[in-house]
Amino acid sequence: MHNFDSPFFVFVAVLIVQWLAAYAGDAIRRKVRPLKKEGEREDFDIVRTASLTLLGLIIGFSFAMAVSRYDQRKNLEEAEANAIGTEYLRADLLPADDGSRIRELLRKYCDERISYYLARDEIHVGQIDTDTGKLQAELWGVVARVASAQPTPIVGLAVSGMNDVLNAQGYTQAAWWNRIPVAAWALMGLIAIACNLLQGYGERGKSVLPLLILPVILAIAFFLIADIDSPRGGVIRVLPQNLLALSQSIRVR
Repeated sequence: MHNFDSPFFVFVAVLIVQWLAAYAGDAIRRKVRPLKKEGEREDFDIVRTASLTLLGLIIGFSFAMAVSRYDQRKNLEEAEANAIGTEYLRADLLPADDGSRIRELLRKYCDERISYYLARDEIHVGQIDTDTGKLQAELWGVVARVASAQPTPIVGLAVSGMNDVLNAQGYTQAAWWNRIPVAAWALMGLIAIACNLLQGYGERGKSVLPLLILPVILAIAFFLIADIDSPRGGVIRVLPQNLLALSQSIRVR
């Protein structure tokens, strides 16, 4: 788990780094190179405004990337629940003993998928992945055996449904690995540092409190992006509502 899975860490780190950048800019203006010449202030304000505009666009773009990935994880959770539910019904097309075994395994499989969505510890996730792989092998083994013995179109529906169940898990895993690239985080952070340097350099007052305004705003923005982009960390997470509803419904059948 990298640091972007800890949005609160991102908030604190960004706040400290950006405030130091703003303070450094203010110190450069006061002690090294103040804005004194005529027209310097106007030119500087143009550069600062352009830089802040660019930063706002990049933050908005990164936020859109995070939201699109979050929506994808939500949609795939729904698709996974639908695939499991459909295959649970298609188990009736198989011989009684095999259908009963498939339904029993699917109930366990659904619980494992719920655990995957709720888990926060990577060690726990590793165990869940191992158990999920074993259940997938058992499920496929049952339908493959029946299909070999009875290669009929009806049995083929059950095989196709099981294939959808297995594929859905793979799509979900890929979506949870699909994160905002580290290079995008680095670019956004460097531009934010540059903007705070400019903001501090252009500050006219003697108080350091105004230098905190932009760092706080940026820390909140970075926190929100990291929170939405993190599948397991933070506050905003994909809850397996469809899988939970499915688990309850198939237990009463």
